[in-house]
Amino acid sequence: MITVDDAARMALALPEVIEVERHHNRTWSVGGKGFAWERPFSKADIRRFGDDMPPEGPIIAVRVSDLGEKEAVLAANPTAFFTIPHFDGYSAILIQLMKVTEKALQEALVDGWLACAPAKLADQYLEG
Repeated sequence: MITVDDAARMALALPEVIEVERHHNRTWSVGGKGFAWERPFSKADIRRFGDDMPPEGPIIAVRVSDLGEKEAVLAANPTAFFTIPHFDGYSAILIQLMKVTEKALQEALVDGWLACAPAKLADQYLEG
């Protein structure tokens, strides 16, 4: 199973990423923008699941470039990627670490990083 520490290692391997604490959770940022963060469920989130069990284990949120990409990413990996009503209209996905593959997590983190990185840095990364 992938851990939050594994996700942190992957995120921090990307150029100019720093880790900060935001709302008592680890957040990974580039250029002053958070692109991935730990996202435990709030009491309100849990209530919204009703009789359904919320996904288990550690959850992280990762930005995507826009809502169209969000829908495509969710459809591509419905086992590990999901959303909740709190994220409606927001360009980010949630990832259940106990179900995601390392490759899928790495791709999501890179995409999130690209969505938030300054254009020049993103271009350098893509050229490299």
